[in-house]
Amino acid sequence: MIRVLENEFLKVSIDDHGAELSGIWDKEKSREVLWQADPAYWGRHAPVLFPNVGRHFGNHYRTGGSEYPSKQHGFARDTDFICVDSTPNSVTHQIKSDDSTKETYPFDFMLRIKHILNGRRLTISWKVENNSDGPMYFAIGAHPAFNVPILPGTRQSDYRLTFDGQESLTYFLLDPQTGTALPDKTHTLVLENGSCPISEHMFDHDALVFDNQITRAGITLPDGTPYVEIRCAGFPNFGIWAAPGAPFVCLEPWMGRCDDYGFTGELSEKPFINRLGLDEMFETAYTIEVF
Repeated sequence: MIRVLENEFLKVSIDDHGAELSGIWDKEKSREVLWQADPAYWGRHAPVLFPNVGRHFGNHYRTGGSEYPSKQHGFARDTDFICVDSTPNSVTHQIKSDDSTKETYPFDFMLRIKHILNGRRLTISWKVENNSDGPMYFAIGAHPAFNVPILPGTRQSDYRLTFDGQESLTYFLLDPQTGTALPDKTHTLVLENGSCPISEHMFDHDALVFDNQITRAGITLPDGTPYVEIRCAGFPNFGIWAAPGAPFVCLEPWMGRCDDYGFTGELSEKPFINRLGLDEMFETAYTIEVF
């Protein structure tokens, strides 16, 4: 079922399946901001990545002395959530661990996702609760794709990425065979006044991955005016991605990321992993603002 939040500025749609944001209609400008999941390029809108972001090396991981299989970005995006609360400006979805999740993720958990619409800003909050009898380890991330180009007669390369005032950013790429990180081979994204063009070949080698640098990232229209922006203070990881030739760009704030290439340690030793003690709650949020 699709849940709808609406005000004078935006109409926002959220699917019970995956608690996935599936539409951001700009009522003032009569245009759809969110990618509409054309399977010719990428059949998703804005999946929630949990309990892992990206891939584990070898598509498996180790915890508590056992090994478990895993798939890219975890299982939440393919799970039917229950809508547990709905108000005129918010909707809250939830899943809990069950026998199915424990086949690949041995922890008892509750994941709650809340979308809150306020003016032209959408806040997405995540709560993760550990109901296991010991510590729990996880990553969680966002993967929203925005329509670029959005204006008729323009190209993706006419648009620019914007950041929070930096002169440059350092990123790394993914190993094409394993989909895991190559953090020792860094590249520099040179910025001018905190921005850079979305170049034609920017995503030829998959996503650009940033650690400990981005708290705000946006896209501007060809004339330099803001189009959309994500704010994600406190998020240690960030990805920027588009499928080859696709008319969208993903801005992805993450709490945790894929394995480093060759990582074979315990899940608890993984860089950027989140740890929850018994009965502890994790909570964070990011915002999408449409201009």
